[in-house]
Amino acid sequence: MPARALVRSLAGLLLLLAAALAAVGGISLGGSGVVAVVLAAVVAGCLGAGIARDGDSPRPRQAALDAAWRTAVGTVGVLLVLSGTAVLAGGGAAALLAGVGLGGTLLWWALRAARQDRAGRRPAGATVVPLPTAGTAPVGSLSVQDLGREWLRTSAALAQARGPLVRQALAERRREALDELERRDPVGFARWLAEGATVDSDPARWVSGDPAAGSDAA
Repeated sequence: MPARALVRSLAGLLLLLAAALAAVGGISLGGSGVVAVVLAAVVAGCLGAGIARDGDSPRPRQAALDAAWRTAVGTVGVLLVLSGTAVLAGGGAAALLAGVGLGGTLLWWALRAARQDRAGRRPAGATVVPLPTAGTAPVGSLSVQDLGREWLRTSAALAQARGPLVRQALAERRREALDELERRDPVGFARWLAEGATVDSDPARWVSGDPAAGSDAA
């Protein structure tokens, strides 16, 4: 408990020091300097929003907005602290502080990427919840109805999947199911595509289990 209190005290002191340096930096910049800081914050916010929007968040718009304002605020704070450090301790100290901050940021990104990679490997068997009648059995052993349900199941799972390995496994399973449906009834499968195949439409409505039956399944 004393160690935790000490850490909190040190964090509070660092925040106060950063606030003081930011205040000095803001006063020393002047009008043109403040405009430059604001422009840099806008650019950084746009970059942060773009990166977040291309991520795996289930709510990309909200993630982009959160990333934009956090990145913008962080950019303003960093630039003001560096400016205040340069005023009080010189350019060398500001450059050293910038280097330490950049190194810490790169280390944090590397650790976060490693955690996400491990997280992407672990849920591979848990995210794809098998159906009682289909499971992870080879697609060649499934009935047409089970193949249709497998397409719908993997569509829902793909919308919630996290991590590239999980998404890749789901995409491969979907490809195998579609290939098997097309092999069993090319005519019915083509009709499903022509009707506007979507992730929530069951191809089993068009595909027959007997290739000689053509598209009678519809």
